[in-house]
Amino acid sequence: MSGAIPDWLVPIRDGALSITGEDITAFLPPEDDETTRAGAVLMLFGEGPHGPDLLLTERAHDMRSHPGQISFPGGSVDPTDASPTAAALREAQEEVGLDPAGVDVLATLPELWLPPSNFAVTPVLAWWREESPVAVVDPAEVHAVLRVPLAELLDPRWRVTVTHPGGYSSPGFLVGPEHELILWGFTAGLVNKLFDYVGLTVPWDTTVTTRLPGYMLGVRQD
Repeated sequence: MSGAIPDWLVPIRDGALSITGEDITAFLPPEDDETTRAGAVLMLFGEGPHGPDLLLTERAHDMRSHPGQISFPGGSVDPTDASPTAAALREAQEEVGLDPAGVDVLATLPELWLPPSNFAVTPVLAWWREESPVAVVDPAEVHAVLRVPLAELLDPRWRVTVTHPGGYSSPGFLVGPEHELILWGFTAGLVNKLFDYVGLTVPWDTTVTTRLPGYMLGVRQD
């Protein structure tokens, strides 16, 4: 252990403290845009049954926006939230039942912009010092809760380039019990860039592609 966190988490924490928005994405929040909405997500690292892991959720498959998306717990920063950190912890409690008392916040990353929804999102990196049970709280919002081992996120076998019918492609990860779920988009991009930045990424074959399933595109699965 290094201080209050395990040694494997030290470079990730240090990277989160020094990384810039430009290191992560070309999409940074526009200045002085009063229409931009504030959001926050919780990047919660823990020591799970299969080693170091990251807490993720699978959104409900029939949601109007981003159905089936693998994402961090999070959402809008409410007027009653004292900070993006408070919002990320509140959302995680509401979505998966996480007890914030067992979480140590280590860093906040730069705000990142999601142009389609005009959200300026603050990722909050934290250590799950004292674990609490987590599970789906509201099935209308969350389909499943995942604890994905870092060893699997770094394994080249489960790295893919995800293609969208609109012509967009991005780095992705195959996750889940059978690696049947696709982590892509904003969440995958953030994980990918942070791991690249701190030197954890293992070389992988970017020519291996996978398409998004219909349910993640809002296509009815009758």
